[in-house]
Amino acid sequence: MAEKTIFKVIFMNQGQIYEIYAQNVGHGAMFGFVEVEQIVFGERTTVVVDPSEEKIKTEFQGVKRTYLPMHSIIRIDEVDKQGTSKISKAEGSNVAQFPIPVYTPGGSNKT
Repeated sequence: MAEKTIFKVIFMNQGQIYEIYAQNVGHGAMFGFVEVEQIVFGERTTVVVDPSEEKIKTEFQGVKRTYLPMHSIIRIDEVDKQGTSKISKAEGSNVAQFPIPVYTPGGSNKT
């Protein structure tokens, strides 16, 4: 039986670093955005509840597909098994966001 592919997507949003797991990641139909589908969360098999995972699970509840701006993506990894989704503060971190805008559609060609 073939195993399903799992991607770990790490991105910045409003000064926080999000780490989520999804089954499908692609360039999507909207230019400049990464399409993330079928977000997966850990199963509740234990009595202990992780508050950071519950927060992100609540935020993405009912979301079928999300589009993330390319410049907010820190990294996307294909992983062997799913980990714990979480939100952490970006302050004090060595992670920096790319300057905005990454791409500016132009009407003039300056040379």
